[in-house]
Amino acid sequence: MTAENNIIAIVVPCYNEGDALPISVPKMLDVLDRLSVLKLASKDSYVLLCNDGSTDCTWELIEKMHIVDKRVKGISLAHNRGHQNVLLAGLMTVMNRCDAAVSIDADLQDDPEAIIEMVKKFNEGTEIVFGVRSSREKDSWFKRTTAHAFYSFQKSMGLETIYDHADYRLLSNRALQLLSQYSESNLFLRGIIPQIGLKSDIVTYARDERVAGESKYPLTKMLGFSIDGITSFSARPMRWIFMTGLILLLIDLVVGIYVFVSYFFSDHISAGWTSIMLSIWALGSLILMSIGIVGEYIGKIFVEVKHRPRYAVSDKLWD
Repeated sequence: MTAENNIIAIVVPCYNEGDALPISVPKMLDVLDRLSVLKLASKDSYVLLCNDGSTDCTWELIEKMHIVDKRVKGISLAHNRGHQNVLLAGLMTVMNRCDAAVSIDADLQDDPEAIIEMVKKFNEGTEIVFGVRSSREKDSWFKRTTAHAFYSFQKSMGLETIYDHADYRLLSNRALQLLSQYSESNLFLRGIIPQIGLKSDIVTYARDERVAGESKYPLTKMLGFSIDGITSFSARPMRWIFMTGLILLLIDLVVGIYVFVSYFFSDHISAGWTSIMLSIWALGSLILMSIGIVGEYIGKIFVEVKHRPRYAVSDKLWD
């Protein structure tokens, strides 16, 4: 099949994006027009807007856009299921209806112009193309530092992710088919996609400010997202608990020897109230943290064994 016959689907997760969609969707359609003119993709390529149980006018806007331009298609989840689940729902919807799918957020922080370069690489035989930020100069010092810490911590935990890559990527139809075989409920697509193992490449772009609306990923949510990713892909935190316990056991043996020597060879033994209190608080905190880490894994097992559906599509606009 020649490049000009390849159908490209742009999958856009949306949660309360009523202000952003009127700006972002025309830009995405313009990219599809240019792909068609350049004979890089079929004129039947389209945009799929995935509504994640929004509480504003997002779904009504999607319906209106679909009436105006049939290349704008839509699905709506019955409940808010989170960014990863609604993105997966969109990718699985287009899986048998396209040759490649590009996922991008509705806020246009990820430059849609990079889609053209992604499609070029796809036409050259690359099956997964990651969109990677060229720099973080526009970020505040705090955000830049925490972002770097986010990736470094994940790497130290044994998690394979692409540095400065979020969920802006192109997946071939074969990559989508392989992705559909990952059935876990605790989704962390940034960790799953690199594990697929097909031929991959990157496209760099400059990240901009949101065109409208507010960020759906504040620091607390990003921290939780990172914890979910680590506990879904690595058992290293459990191993760290064991190693910490082993180190404390060695320290305890040294302290025990000191106590016995002091008991038999010293005239008096200091009451040591301060050291005892510090030890109690330190060990108590360590125990609670260890229980919390174990609890994270048990909680994930609890969710996984239920095999509940990850999402439910309540409405679909496709004609």
